[in-house]
Amino acid sequence: MGFFSKIKAGLKKTRDAVAGQIDNMLKSFKKIDEELFEELEELLVMGDVGVPTAEKICDELRERVKKEKITDPAEINSLLCDITAELLRGNQQLNISTKPSVILVIGVNGVGKTTTIGKLANDLRSRDKRVTLAAADTFRAAAIDQLQIWADRSGSDIVKQNEGSDPAAVVYDAISSAKAKGSDVIICDTAGRLHNKKHLMDELAKINRIIDRELPDADKEILLVLDATTGQNAVNQAVEFRKATGITGIVLTKLDGTAKGGVVLAIRDGLDIPVKYIGVGEQIDDLQPFDPDSFAKALFDRGEGND
Repeated sequence: MGFFSKIKAGLKKTRDAVAGQIDNMLKSFKKIDEELFEELEELLVMGDVGVPTAEKICDELRERVKKEKITDPAEINSLLCDITAELLRGNQQLNISTKPSVILVIGVNGVGKTTTIGKLANDLRSRDKRVTLAAADTFRAAAIDQLQIWADRSGSDIVKQNEGSDPAAVVYDAISSAKAKGSDVIICDTAGRLHNKKHLMDELAKINRIIDRELPDADKEILLVLDATTGQNAVNQAVEFRKATGITGIVLTKLDGTAKGGVVLAIRDGLDIPVKYIGVGEQIDDLQPFDPDSFAKALFDRGEGND
């Protein structure tokens, strides 16, 4: 299955729920008027796009309809696709140009952090990057074991200690190992934490200090993993984590299992945090680098599309 087909298949539930309803609504209108825009905005909000972003999209749509003198409601879909893509663009590529670069992965338990790291490592390995995994989620022995499995599957190096070890010490060892072996990227797993757990947030700050001290000139990504099935709750998590720690990007998992994929728009526009990767399936290659144009096309294009 090609790149576009994967995203289109992964967004099926969201497309059916959001674009499908918009399609049906547009067919009921003979002309473009204010009632159409109001109904469209309501459908976008129901699709987890969020109120401010839905308003922004509809305002832009009104301007384009007026400017381009569009009168046929059937043309709204292609405009929506263009506006959505524009809104999602910017900084979606990983910033990992130094050797080594560091990716610190954070988020609450249950969002698929460790699995995401394994798939991310696999993606980077497919691009001929040497990857070192730091098993810094030392609260759960299962997390260390799980990361070892992913290291084996992706052909990555791994640095780990026993359950209960100091996570910052694991990161320190991983940096030392990566320097010695010439790794391109260090990916650090961390314990699932809530923004309001002070000791865990302090631990995260300590890990960051170690990275900044040992690799002061390295590119560093702090990726927050969010579960798309939680909809607006994912937005709330992003808000709270951003207050507590720096976030450079979002990885949105489980998009294939939800109709709430519109939350991508709420996060990108409402919080001004770029989405870097999306998870659209269970397979090792189903974590895809986020492509705004492909996402918008997969969401609103009701045709078959091409790879």
